[in-house]
Amino acid sequence: MTAAVRTTCPYCGVGCGVVASPDGAGGWAITGDKEHPANFGRLCSKGSALGETLGLDGRLLHPVVDGRQASWDQALATVAGRFLDVIAEHGPDAVAFYVSGQLLTEDYYVANKLMKGFIGSANIDTNSRLCMASSVAGHRRAFGGDVVPGNYEDLELADLVVLVGSNLAWCHPVLYQRLIRAKSERGTRIVVIDPRRTATCDAADLHLAIRPGSDVLLFNGLLAHLGRAGAIDQDFIAKRTNDFAHAFLSAGDDACDMDAVALGCGLTLGEIQEFYELFASNPETVTVYSQGVNQSSRGTDKVDAIVNCHLATGRIGKPGMGPFSITGQPNAMGGREVGGLANQLAAHMGFTPDEIDRVGRFWQAPRMAQREGLKAVDLFQAIESGKIKALWVMATNPAVSLPDADRVNRALASCPFVAVSDCTRDTDTTAYADVLLPATGWGEKDGTVTNSERRISRQRGFLPHPGEAKPDWWIVSQVAARMGWADAFAYRSPADIFAEHAALSAFENDGSRAFDIGTLAGADYDALPPTQWPAKASPHGTARLFAEGDFPTPDARARFVAVQAAGPATSASADYPFILNTGRIRDQWHTMTRTGLVPRLSSHIAEPFVALNPADAATLALTDDDLAVLRSAQGDATLRVRVTPDQPQGQLFAPMHWNRRFSGNGGINALTAPVTDAISGQPELKHTPASLTPFKPAWTAFLITRGEAAPPSAEYWTRSAAAGCTVLMLAGAVLPADDLTAWAEALLPSLPGIDYHDKRRGIHRWARLDGDRLEACLFLSTGQPLPSRTWLVSLFAATGMDAKSRTGLLSGRAPADTPDEGRTVCSCFNVGLNRIAAAIRDGGLTSAEQIGAALKAGTNCGSCIPELKELIGHVRCGQAA
Repeated sequence: MTAAVRTTCPYCGVGCGVVASPDGAGGWAITGDKEHPANFGRLCSKGSALGETLGLDGRLLHPVVDGRQASWDQALATVAGRFLDVIAEHGPDAVAFYVSGQLLTEDYYVANKLMKGFIGSANIDTNSRLCMASSVAGHRRAFGGDVVPGNYEDLELADLVVLVGSNLAWCHPVLYQRLIRAKSERGTRIVVIDPRRTATCDAADLHLAIRPGSDVLLFNGLLAHLGRAGAIDQDFIAKRTNDFAHAFLSAGDDACDMDAVALGCGLTLGEIQEFYELFASNPETVTVYSQGVNQSSRGTDKVDAIVNCHLATGRIGKPGMGPFSITGQPNAMGGREVGGLANQLAAHMGFTPDEIDRVGRFWQAPRMAQREGLKAVDLFQAIESGKIKALWVMATNPAVSLPDADRVNRALASCPFVAVSDCTRDTDTTAYADVLLPATGWGEKDGTVTNSERRISRQRGFLPHPGEAKPDWWIVSQVAARMGWADAFAYRSPADIFAEHAALSAFENDGSRAFDIGTLAGADYDALPPTQWPAKASPHGTARLFAEGDFPTPDARARFVAVQAAGPATSASADYPFILNTGRIRDQWHTMTRTGLVPRLSSHIAEPFVALNPADAATLALTDDDLAVLRSAQGDATLRVRVTPDQPQGQLFAPMHWNRRFSGNGGINALTAPVTDAISGQPELKHTPASLTPFKPAWTAFLITRGEAAPPSAEYWTRSAAAGCTVLMLAGAVLPADDLTAWAEALLPSLPGIDYHDKRRGIHRWARLDGDRLEACLFLSTGQPLPSRTWLVSLFAATGMDAKSRTGLLSGRAPADTPDEGRTVCSCFNVGLNRIAAAIRDGGLTSAEQIGAALKAGTNCGSCIPELKELIGHVRCGQAA
């Protein structure tokens, strides 16, 4: 293929348009699609680096059965046969699928159809359960359907944007930049509601650092205030809604006055007053909520507490107004359209007798599931207990991402049969597979995804299928055929599947289901433009919903939901005195199977860490870059320490990305508890009681090598990608060996080199060279701090070393005339901290815009801009001192 291809980014739910163009050197240049309405050409650091993820290193390229390469016929027959055997002996509920928001809609549709219509069980759930289930449940209670009313343009038209539990600057940076531009151009006010100070707070007019879990109380108080302030839209309430009086009185009982709200939320009375007055006085208000709301044992109630305030003011479905759930995954919404959750049928239908009958007739299904299936956490507990005996995992890594991850690993290890479809060969989950099925990845797949604003976009392939990899829809269809249902799964292309999916959305749909894309069933699939559903009357779609009511409920009215404040399911104790919050970092995605291989995405934050407040650090005698052991009732992790005033006292934060491919003991979901929202089934990943204790290593080391290196036995190790090499950070409680030289030689390539040892100071250093080319270096210390490794890493990006570099090699210090870039701050343009600091100091730069003009840092996705501003302050303070 030689022409540019328009496709869609495979990361978050923003759904950015991407253009892939041949670069003339056998590779592909990736740029933002300036015509796509989600991003208008902008990409974040991860999207900008997509071209660097297209290699085949680490790919699963052939079917594998019982650890040995097999033919497709053998692998498919094994999966089909084992599932049929289990169903025959134990019934359809003894098998399960666990699928993913990384699947395309067509893949999702076929998997859901097979499980719910032909196998006859609803035991198919998705990692979207960890992401969006509470928003889905909240929307269904309030609106009657899983519908996001507005679109991204509303962020630019609003006078007030309230961000609840959303670090938009890091997790959805393209939307954050649209919001920042609106703030600059029209003065949009921004309120951030988050227990910790995040990069998003840089743009906030008001930051409410609420007590974890107090969201319902805050928004119940807001609803009561709106009534007192006369900011209620009585006409909208009377004509378009039900149950207002009950919800309003319940909110008043819960939040009797602002003083009570302030006390319960851990805020000042002035902060509560300012927020409530801002909301009451700005009709054009959008409330954006994400994982801080969803990942909670009360997530569904939090969603409805927010929605209640918008319904009460009639601020929904109009330009610049509405509650807005921002999706974490690229196709979480597309998966829900086809019934990917265990408590849904396809096309936004549920498990009422009429809906079961309707879907069954459309599919001509022989064995429709008659009830909801097991949600994610319950599903893996059923595997552990032996109720589920055959599992098929598709495009996800539950051994890392589910709560109580050690228990999940034990469940996978005990399951009699596990099949895994993936594009990556070695993940924490593929280690348990009896059968591995090689799936195509981004750039090879062809299908559709739906983003957070209900916009369906095409994901188009521009690369050949590598090895024997096949699309997920093909794999599932082939298994279905071998189970006896070939006619129902005789799809020739994803276009066939999309047409069936679109037709089902319109089937016997009299308006009771908002999801209707019937007019797209006969559309030109290859040329399908980005389209917001519903597309019932017109293929051009619908920008907003519910301004005039018409909710997908029996009486077309929305429902207020009376919710009461209640604390999280768990609380701190003497044994676990801290509350652990988990989440994403700027440049990594999920469990790092793609982003962890890209050097510039690993250079901003290279190691798993725990962030804590300076006062807590002082109490524990911890300082920046120390190591500490984080423990909960479920498990533990050994992490690098980050001390920051952005973290409230008594609260900790740790990212969720690391796993056994990249860290010895950095998987944070080993600590999180399998506590879920009673309605949505979404786990409470933001509130785990934990303890933190210093880990004082007897030795620390780093190994930088061009080759693959298995990490040695050590209490702490992490692996990160760098240009031309891999970096291992190591630490242990006792020296790794009596003979350090022999230990080092086992890690280093068998090449000539130079060594340095100072036993008195505990310094040991080895370097191995192939001529003038540095192949590996290993620095170990038993007391002295290790030198910076950034200059050493830069030597691996070169083909050889000059004499000055060779002389300074074992000192770890760059020659005086050689700049040390320092830790990467801007991943989009590989701009390091030291270069930025020098530009600020030497050039007198006083704004992020000036830094951008001088170095380009911050001029692409903008997610580093808060850090640039912070650096300006640090450097100028240093000069003043």
